[in-house]
Amino acid sequence: MRRSDVAVGALAAAASLALVAMLHAFVASRTPPASQAVNAALVRDLGLTDLVLFTDARYTRHPSVADLHSAFQDHPMSLDHFPSGSLIAPPRHIFGTGPRFASDEEIPE
Repeated sequence: MRRSDVAVGALAAAASLALVAMLHAFVASRTPPASQAVNAALVRDLGLTDLVLFTDARYTRHPSVADLHSAFQDHPMSLDHFPSGSLIAPPRHIFGTGPRFASDEEIPE
């Protein structure tokens, strides 16, 4: 048996496993488990924020409740201390595509 036969066999096995994993993910996304409804109710009742994305800075942990000026706490034109800050897009309301507050509404602090 040649070494190339072993390599082709290993490649075929890896491709088969990847295909099975993608098929499983597709089937699992079509039939959500019963616990998903329980988790959604728990998040709604407890008022939890979004998923923790990064662990390095407080404004990258929970972007929806972040103090957006904390990245520039040393100087308004200073660079971000953490590289994960450059991976998060600006809030959608800056570009006019996200929700905005009405003029008579009070902005929550």
